[in-house]
Amino acid sequence: MGDSISEMSTSGRGNLRDTWLSTEDLCRYFTRGDYQIKAVDSVSLGVAQGEFVGVVGSSGSGKSTLLNLLAGLDTPTSGTIRFAGMSLNDLDRKELATYRGHRMGIVFQSFNLLPHLTAEQNVSIGMAFNDTPRAERKMLARDILGRLGLEDRLDHRPADLSGGEQQRVALARALARRPEVLFADEPTGNLDKENTTQIAELLKELNADGLTIVMVSHDLELVRQCAARVVRMRYGRLEESAA
Repeated sequence: MGDSISEMSTSGRGNLRDTWLSTEDLCRYFTRGDYQIKAVDSVSLGVAQGEFVGVVGSSGSGKSTLLNLLAGLDTPTSGTIRFAGMSLNDLDRKELATYRGHRMGIVFQSFNLLPHLTAEQNVSIGMAFNDTPRAERKMLARDILGRLGLEDRLDHRPADLSGGEQQRVALARALARRPEVLFADEPTGNLDKENTTQIAELLKELNADGLTIVMVSHDLELVRQCAARVVRMRYGRLEESAA
């Protein structure tokens, strides 16, 4: 990958109120007709700064809903979410947008790249949400893509990239914000074994450089390879150990 990628990132469990990122009795319910779906049901989880936590579970277990709540993309039905001493529950819409734009990054299974933009442009546009000066975006995008081994793919559009290359562009876009925590939602779900291994190694290196990571996946073997701690979700509830 060339130079260390530590510059792209900022810098146990314990009592939930003392951890860096935590939930307490967190619930997210949905109503479907006459039925109430408990996607996240009384989940209490603490993540220490610099930790890599993996959440595993089958489809419909609630793991992606939990990630969306932690990332500020969804709001809870009840319970609390705290990050670096502040309660996400108390933030208004503008403050939540600042949290998402400045303090966290997220990588999705489906890449979510803009098809008409090049790799460089896809990364650059991600920096528009954290007030990075326009003049710096191109330079930073090129630097990050180069560090992820994509220096010869800067002008390629998503359709001209492999699945693994697209996911690395998506990862570069998330890292360009210099997040304090990275959320990864099934980041290798659309990749073959070789590309899955490459992305897993990148995530491990980022965590070793100090980046806090929360990853959800159905792939227990992958999560065990990457994460220092693994928890399991079943029917919206959390089990501490998936070992």
